Amino acid sequence: MKSMVSFDEPAAVLRELGARVRAARLLRNDSMDVFAQRIAVSVPTLRAIEQGIPTVQIGSWLNALWALDRLDDLKSVLEPRASLLERARLARQPLRQRARRRPS
Repeated sequence: MKSMVSFDEPAAVLRELGARVRAARLLRNDSMDVFAQRIAVSVPTLRAIEQGIPTVQIGSWLNALWALDRLDDLKSVLEPRASLLERARLARQPLRQRARRRPS
């Protein structure tokens, strides 16, 4: 019997994010029509965002975050992480210098 990959955790995160988008939209007192126009999507797409449906394009999510003034919250996503040992090794390395131009 084949085992299926489970994406329960990502699905739960998307549902939670969608609920947060909906709550923020309601807090702004925006109707679905108005907010959908603001982020350049259809009402069904906005509904899919708010339900956390995983097939919604990431650009639509980013537009929603931008409209809610929350786009900066993504700046730390996938920032490089260095271990303590890696940071110590990098601190000991001399900074790389640019190559000098060769005389013509």
